[in-house]
Amino acid sequence: MEDKTHKAHNKKKGGKKEAKAENKFTNSKKSSNPRAFTFQSAGRAEKTARRNNDNDQKKLHVPMVDRTPIESPPVVIAVVGPPNSGKSTLIRSLVKRYTKHNLAEIKGPITVVSGKKRRLTFMECANDMNSMIDVAKIADLVLLTIDASFGFEMETFEFLNILQSHGFPKVMGVLTHLDKFRNNKALRLTKKKLKHRFWTEIYEGAKLFYLSGIINGKYPNMEIQNLSRFISVMKFRPLLWRNTHPYVVADRVEDLTDPELIHRKPNCDRTVTLYGYLRGTNLKPNMRVHIPGAGDHVLADVSVLPDPCPLPDKERKRLDEKYKLIYAPMSDVGGVMYDKDAVYINVPGHFTKKSAYAPAEEQNGQEQENEEEEELPYGQGEKMVMDLQDASDTFADQLADSELRIFSNSAPVRAGDITEQVQDDDEDDEKISISESVEQDDQGRTRRRAVFGDADPEFDEDDEDDEDEDEMMESGEESDADVPQRGTALSKFDTRNIRKKGEKEDKEDAEAEDIQFADSDSEFGLSDDEEMINVDGRLRRQTDSDDDEDEDLAGELRWKADLKQKATSLFHNHRRVNLMSLIYNKPELSPEDIASGNYNEKEESDESENEEEEEFFKLKYENNDKAVEIIDSSRQQPDVDNLEVWEDEDTLDSIRNRFITGETGEDGDEKLEGEEEEVFGDFEDLEDEDANGSSKQAEEEEKEQDPVEAERERIAKRKEQLKKKFNEEFEDEDEGPKMDFYETKKAEIEKQLIMNRAEFENDDSNTRALVEGYRPGSYVRLLIKEMPAEFIQNFDPTYPVLVGGLLTSEDQFGLVQVRIKRHRWHRKILKTNDPLIFSMGWRRFQSIPIYSLDDGTRNRMLKYTPEHMHCLATFYGPVHIPNTGFCAVQSVADNKTSSFRICATGVVVDIAQASEIVKKLKLTGTPYKVFKNTAFIKDMFTSSLEVAKFEGASIRTVSGIRGQVKKALPKPEGHFRATFEDRILMSDIVFLRAWYPIKPRKFYNPVTSLLLSTKSDWKGMRLTGQVRREQDLRAPQNVDSVYKPIERKERRFNTLKVPKSLQSELPFAAKPKQAKPQSKPTYLAKRAVVMEPEEKKIYTLMQQLNTLRNEKSRKRKIKDTERREVNEKKKAKVEEKTAEMDKERRKDYFRKESKREIAMSKSSKFSKKK
Repeated sequence: MEDKTHKAHNKKKGGKKEAKAENKFTNSKKSSNPRAFTFQSAGRAEKTARRNNDNDQKKLHVPMVDRTPIESPPVVIAVVGPPNSGKSTLIRSLVKRYTKHNLAEIKGPITVVSGKKRRLTFMECANDMNSMIDVAKIADLVLLTIDASFGFEMETFEFLNILQSHGFPKVMGVLTHLDKFRNNKALRLTKKKLKHRFWTEIYEGAKLFYLSGIINGKYPNMEIQNLSRFISVMKFRPLLWRNTHPYVVADRVEDLTDPELIHRKPNCDRTVTLYGYLRGTNLKPNMRVHIPGAGDHVLADVSVLPDPCPLPDKERKRLDEKYKLIYAPMSDVGGVMYDKDAVYINVPGHFTKKSAYAPAEEQNGQEQENEEEEELPYGQGEKMVMDLQDASDTFADQLADSELRIFSNSAPVRAGDITEQVQDDDEDDEKISISESVEQDDQGRTRRRAVFGDADPEFDEDDEDDEDEDEMMESGEESDADVPQRGTALSKFDTRNIRKKGEKEDKEDAEAEDIQFADSDSEFGLSDDEEMINVDGRLRRQTDSDDDEDEDLAGELRWKADLKQKATSLFHNHRRVNLMSLIYNKPELSPEDIASGNYNEKEESDESENEEEEEFFKLKYENNDKAVEIIDSSRQQPDVDNLEVWEDEDTLDSIRNRFITGETGEDGDEKLEGEEEEVFGDFEDLEDEDANGSSKQAEEEEKEQDPVEAERERIAKRKEQLKKKFNEEFEDEDEGPKMDFYETKKAEIEKQLIMNRAEFENDDSNTRALVEGYRPGSYVRLLIKEMPAEFIQNFDPTYPVLVGGLLTSEDQFGLVQVRIKRHRWHRKILKTNDPLIFSMGWRRFQSIPIYSLDDGTRNRMLKYTPEHMHCLATFYGPVHIPNTGFCAVQSVADNKTSSFRICATGVVVDIAQASEIVKKLKLTGTPYKVFKNTAFIKDMFTSSLEVAKFEGASIRTVSGIRGQVKKALPKPEGHFRATFEDRILMSDIVFLRAWYPIKPRKFYNPVTSLLLSTKSDWKGMRLTGQVRREQDLRAPQNVDSVYKPIERKERRFNTLKVPKSLQSELPFAAKPKQAKPQSKPTYLAKRAVVMEPEEKKIYTLMQQLNTLRNEKSRKRKIKDTERREVNEKKKAKVEEKTAEMDKERRKDYFRKESKREIAMSKSSKFSKKK
């Protein structure tokens, strides 16, 4: 079946179908209607076009500078979720997928190489408010683990709100514990419900992964593979705060404090080094940083280290096994674990190099090694231990073998000889001492030898043998001195000093062999100007004549002539001049030398001086800042004597035409042109002869032309230049594609970024670090001094350590005004002067805000935050630029509260050193003397000084009569005279409406959670209510604030009296219509009514009928009431019987259901046992 070949498909060339297919296009083209596919309605087409444009504009965002370096730092992936939601299992599965490494424990950042150009750093976020806030500030991608069997928890929504305040990164959801669902329908409905709720919080279409179950402690491979592929190809947009600040996520912490100092003073400040990848922007040396949870610090030193988890060295099609690296110092990966004060190397099994075996072991295991060479999987710790086995000598032996050569041709001085000589001198001076040497004789008996100080216990026959061997070696060297060691047919070179392959080159031994016991050139009869050169294997003196006879050398040696000068010239010609290093690093050079290019001559002269001194060592003294005063040549220092020249009017007139206010006439222009020609002269291109010739011809033609024609040509050229300049500024370029505003801004940002990179491209690393700082993407070591001892003593790697760089303005403190809104899920409203914990920028701190509302003229203080709207808040704290987001909580302690912990969010509005918040104040008083429009007021002020402060203030009565404070009265203290629009009454209350300024309290308490043994137990200033509740105190009551019942006397107003003269003149409609009460009784009131007999009979009959009707209705109501009571009793009996029957029915039903469930559980257990 495998060898069977398949026939190739032959395309049909004829038939009905082929003809139909050929004619299909032509027929449709003939019958096509051009109006059939156009829009039918212009309004609908306009709506469609508008909708498409709106959708295009929604996709756009504010262009930002992408400061991601070429070799970007690892992407920070934070795994966040409530407890027991599968965070650790997810990290282990992803690390296993990327590196095939099983993690025993997860502590601190874990960096892996995920691809050819990408690395990932996994971090597990603890269920702690401090950790959630810190992780939200540094995460590039968030994996939200959600327990599908339980649903969303409050921690998830709290973390999402924190993300919204500090810049929203990429978020992906991961549903876990799906294996707990036994019903597929319930699983499908749960997935759908959680997905739509997740989309509501993130955005429509957010990615949500489903992890079905756990196999061998990890999630299924295919599901993890899909998740890892999404992570590997994901693109990240730079966030505003991280794009303007440098920061380091520490993956390793070490304590460098002197152990003796710690022993004497355990709680002393420590010197700590933090290691990690630099992210964000460039980090400047000596920059001020903030560690959330540990406070502000200054970087004492910054150094770049080799990348511990590098990318593959070159472009590869696939990632090999050896490039799948993992770097997790705190998680005990690779056999190396970095603790707070030590490094532990765990070497499991037997890791010993072959060179470290004994000879017998090498012979026994040689056959097995030849048959099969097994490579052990060495980790980082195993490699470090096995590298220690390569050391042939100890450090003391290497120091003893070290040499020092003062002159180039002198004999070396060995450290061992000096120490032996010093020891011999010391032994001669010391008294004879006795020591003990334990030995074992032939019979196996242990004997203790007494060794005296003047005796040499190591001297034995072996030393004599060694001396004989040394003599033989010396004689052998002398006999073989004339025999070349390698090569026999060499004509021009003597190769007896050429080392063999595999031997180490020992330059000192070679010199000691040729030149014995020579301390200087004078012992050979050489002068200072003479040198020894090796020609044809013989040493000869080099004189001045040798320089002239370079041409007489053999062809093989001519290339050696003036080799040093050639190399020097080539180096200086191809080297780029670094003006910054010349100006700042070499103060001995003057600006004139740098401008003229004489700095190389000084370097060469210094080199020649060093050569003439025969490489003699010089002491290098550090530069004393006080002794050497470096002048900033970029600023010209004016001389006072030279400034006196400009007091002369003639001197000022000589440069007056150089300014706009000078003469602009023809004489002035001619004078300027003449001066410019004198100063600058004519520029000529000396290299281009044709151009020079053409320019000369043009000048001759201009001379021959008419001056009027020459002037016209000059004006035309000028107009052409102006037109070209105008077109460049205001017209679109026809050459390139037309770009809109958004694309133009992006192109400008990209162009500026390329210019910035090209500016420092050829500079060395030190210069770049001084000017632009250390670039992101590098692995740095940060040295911080005066760190609190609790940071090291209570260090926990499960909590992130973030080092955030502070800008110059963020190091200052002042009053910060923010726009704040209480979170709609927070149960309680916020009260003024209640402390809040703010997370703003890198910092977490506690402060006391004052809430206010701007009514257009002033900021009025609010006692509480308003419902469902923003207000202003002012507090004392570190200054941040406007539009910086923040969130606020009332407590970061793990108090197991069931309410939503994020109490408020907002942004920074303004930064001010002073606040203008006012509080309404009402002062009341009562009049005690009332005149026509004037009254004397009391009980409003207590002194005449207060009255003087409020002179001219507007006052008002309760009835609405306006007035003004005039002047204080002399005798009753605090009384004053006031004028009103109308006469007021003695019963009126006068009040003055004033505004009292409120100043926020200067309270700043940083959250130092990393200094505690239990990180979630940090407690700041407590609320007043909490203090009273804990101490069982009641709120104090002010007597004046207690509400009292108001007793108001009934007022009686006099009737309105209109004079009769005025009433007569008024029209009838305006005349008062009030009738006067009769003083005498009227006729109707006085008369008596006597009924006639017929009327009396009718009145009596009507009364009798009404009496009968009322009696019948009374009896009817009594019977109805009795009948109603009997019916209600019957209904109550029926309802009681029905309730009893329902109760018995329920009991029977639940009894049967419980028996059925017990039977099912027993049957399932029996089936499992089988």
